[in-house]
Amino acid sequence: IKPKLKLNTWLTKESIIKKKILPYFAKRKLSEITAKDIMRWQNEIREMRDCHGKPLSKTYLKAVHNQLSAIFNHTARFYGLNINPARQAGNTGAEERKEMLFWTREEYTKFSEAMMDKPLSFYAFEVLYWCGIREGELLALTPADFDFEKRTLTINKSYQRINKQDVITTPKTPKSNRVIQMPQFLCDELQDYLKQPYGVEPDSRMFPISKSYLHREMDRGCKQTGVKRIRIHDLRHSHISLLIDMGFTALAIAERVGHESIDITYRYAHLFPTRQVEMADKLD
Repeated sequence: IKPKLKLNTWLTKESIIKKKILPYFAKRKLSEITAKDIMRWQNEIREMRDCHGKPLSKTYLKAVHNQLSAIFNHTARFYGLNINPARQAGNTGAEERKEMLFWTREEYTKFSEAMMDKPLSFYAFEVLYWCGIREGELLALTPADFDFEKRTLTINKSYQRINKQDVITTPKTPKSNRVIQMPQFLCDELQDYLKQPYGVEPDSRMFPISKSYLHREMDRGCKQTGVKRIRIHDLRHSHISLLIDMGFTALAIAERVGHESIDITYRYAHLFPTRQVEMADKLD
């Protein structure tokens, strides 16, 4: 399956297989492994600690179990194994929902003013907040992705740092390939940025920085302004909550941020204003 996967996905799988599955099952025949064996293995994995001495997260435990189950599913599909003992044993972890934080427009404005001393940081955060794009999508942008006449930004790639190498991949999902309309003020700002003396080549990265640089800058801005610290990814949530606040539909927002509309409805339902009274009045 390696050719079908993105490099970072493969490296995660490979690490799980080498470090968590093979040490326990390498010398066993797949057809002889039982659900009881899987449960013993799960108990051992649960006792493991990470490099900081903390227990493995439930999300990671779930990913490890799913990987073993996928191997059994593969053998069932192609080698005639009748039973998946990993499915019989049941999963060992669970999906942990990270708390979704976001900034109001006022909080973002306060923060962005602290970034103005470093144009690179200021413009990077402007694109993240006003376009709602992902961190990897931002770091892959080149001047060629912008059409300032049409006020559009084309998202068709993502940046990652893998094994000390810069890697440009396709975006997270097929739906992530999209064209975003930009507000006029942002077009003006980015044109100013591109005119700066040090300039950016048409096909080189517009923001030649790392994810850790953005994290450090966010720490600096929050410390300076007293605005609550959120994750870089939460700027995307902030953009979506701003659009909900402005009255746009889940479908329109999903198209802009490269999500399925059902995900927007499900994940951000609590932010959509309740219109029960309006419904009742209309029904009257």
